[in-house]
Amino acid sequence: MSRELLLLVDALSREKNVQKDIVFAALEMALASATKKKTNEEADVRVEVDRETGSFEAFRRWLVVEDDLLENPEQQIGLSDARAQIPDIALDDYIEETLEPVDFGRIGAQAAKQVILQKIRDAEREQILNDFLERKEHLVTGTVKRMERGNAIIEAGRIEAALPRDQMIPRENLRPGDRVRAWLMKIDRTARGPQLILSRTAPEFIMKLFELEVPEIEDGLLEIKSAARDPGIRAKIAVKSNDPRVDPIGTCVGMRGSRVTAVTNELAGERVDIILWSADPAQFVIGALAPAEVSSIMVDEERHAMDVVVSEDNLAIAIGRGGQNVRLASELTGWTINLMTVEQSQEKSEQEQGVIRQLFMEKLDVDQEVADILIEEGFSTLEEVAYVPLTEMLEIASFDEATVNELRDRARNVLLTEAIVDEEQLENVADDLLELDGMDKPLAAKLARGAVLTRDDLADLATDELVELAGISEDRAKSLITTARAHWFAAE
Repeated sequence: MSRELLLLVDALSREKNVQKDIVFAALEMALASATKKKTNEEADVRVEVDRETGSFEAFRRWLVVEDDLLENPEQQIGLSDARAQIPDIALDDYIEETLEPVDFGRIGAQAAKQVILQKIRDAEREQILNDFLERKEHLVTGTVKRMERGNAIIEAGRIEAALPRDQMIPRENLRPGDRVRAWLMKIDRTARGPQLILSRTAPEFIMKLFELEVPEIEDGLLEIKSAARDPGIRAKIAVKSNDPRVDPIGTCVGMRGSRVTAVTNELAGERVDIILWSADPAQFVIGALAPAEVSSIMVDEERHAMDVVVSEDNLAIAIGRGGQNVRLASELTGWTINLMTVEQSQEKSEQEQGVIRQLFMEKLDVDQEVADILIEEGFSTLEEVAYVPLTEMLEIASFDEATVNELRDRARNVLLTEAIVDEEQLENVADDLLELDGMDKPLAAKLARGAVLTRDDLADLATDELVELAGISEDRAKSLITTARAHWFAAE
């Protein structure tokens, strides 16, 4: 029997191209399973096969747990009982006793064989997957083997991959036998079927296709920085040249458009806009909105957003059909883009100036003329009035030194008073509000002035109420309210 086991392991290892240790591990599991069937189905059995001689031993074992956590006496033993047998044993150790050799018989041997073959099939499948992954092929080329509930099963060499329906290009009609390319989106090792999940709609797919068509990308002369797609309809890619002698857009387009046409044909006619990448976010956004012409742009670093002003004639072009152009530009650049006309921009600017004007008039106790001078000189907060270098404020022609010092003193006094009030307000704020993700003390103090003192008070607010009360962006307000309400749903 011992020699037969060694011969069996050696034969299976060679035939299935898996390591001997994997076959031995499968054999041990199979023998343990057969032993349990002969002795006690509930028991935890371990079998150890000698790699040199082929002889094996079987052990029944119990896991050492805390006495009050003992749930399954067939597989567990309390710590006090375990230490009565082995004084220095620790939690999570095992107590084992040797089992008498079992004669498996024909049925037991057959069951053991099935377990071994299944484990080896799993190991063989894992080995094929690992061999594929070692090649680091993110672009998979294969043949449609069959269709399952709208999903395509792709045969790529010795491995199968799944292309889900929602990852196919819309209106794409794949049939068995079709050759297809796709991006390796993820690997699902737990799946019983194909473990490679593919995508033909991912932005990475179009980036990889350009890499195939444009040798300069592989050579490092060009680089695709980002891509955004409306699959099957339109896409934008941002390219950067690492060599001043290479024109990135012309190189990607190719002679008479040959390179971009090859990509378009692979993507069912998807039109591709090639944008010049820029380290300057504003310039990048202007390029991404092409063919629309931008009049001016305002960058809001805090909200990671830009107000982009275009003429009335360019507004429809900038937005695109169904908002496609501005949406793709936003995805490509990673910035939130707010499009507006010149008139809308002026109206927004006037509203913002009105708020700042009111602030200066109330807090600094000045008239509209003084407030307007501060705004014209670029001041928008009390902190700027209080702490901008004195030399800069003295450059304002309309103010003499006495006026400048008076304004600075008033601004500092207001800020000091507000800081004291904020500290007093914070004493009334509950810890659950202060400790909320995204909350800080200045914001908590603002909320306290509006009688929002607890997490539940914040959760009860609507987004627009919080925006008005705290003067924060709508996105931040939504995030804070969602976080504040999370415990309601957890309790359910």
